[in-house]
Amino acid sequence: MRLLVVEDDKDLNRQIAAALEQAGYVIDRAYDGEEGWFLGDTEPYDAVVLDIGLPKRDGISIIGEWRKAGRLMPILMLTARDRWSDKVQGFDAGADDYVVKPFHMEEVLARLRALLRRAAGHASSEFTCGPVVLDTRAGRVSVDGNPIKLTSHEYRLLAYLMHHAGRVVSRGEIVEHLYDQDFDRDSNTIEVFVGRLRKKLGVDVIQTIRGLGYLLAVPGEAAGGTKSTKSDPSASSR
Repeated sequence: MRLLVVEDDKDLNRQIAAALEQAGYVIDRAYDGEEGWFLGDTEPYDAVVLDIGLPKRDGISIIGEWRKAGRLMPILMLTARDRWSDKVQGFDAGADDYVVKPFHMEEVLARLRALLRRAAGHASSEFTCGPVVLDTRAGRVSVDGNPIKLTSHEYRLLAYLMHHAGRVVSRGEIVEHLYDQDFDRDSNTIEVFVGRLRKKLGVDVIQTIRGLGYLLAVPGEAAGGTKSTKSDPSASSR
């Protein structure tokens, strides 16, 4: 999953980004409101961590403009303001949740996991497709109860497919949501990762839809009919 962190305190920005990257997310960063607004308006982020008190442009106005433009990604506000009126303004603008500074990084991670789950219509941090179970809170994958060791790239790919189980996901979408801007989009890296992931899982749940992309589904079930019922793509691979 690809997230945007907009925070003008460079040390805090770095700390948040490092924690999120360790949890398996791909992170873009911005340090002022104008840069943050531009990135959020032009890139397909799965969620945004946004400070309210930013230079050049405040966070509440950014949220409002994103929502008016139809940007639907979950937004977690960071604020040093503890007044209820500031929180209400943020929620009315279209934010989904908030954390008051100073905060524990574990709380930011937990709230982001919850926002991503709700955005996908799921309630649990563990989700299933046939014999494959992905526990995103613990960062573990198992098949028929047996643990499977994945690399961070393989884990992110499986998590994204699980998050969108029952829907065909194009190669371009995978690249946009799982890799940073330096990724070689003309390479066959995605095909290599899919092949390795299939081999490690040992079960036929990742289907190639020729000319369209990949579909995570239990064999024999139509798109949209997968048994995947729980979701939250986050956490690092172990």
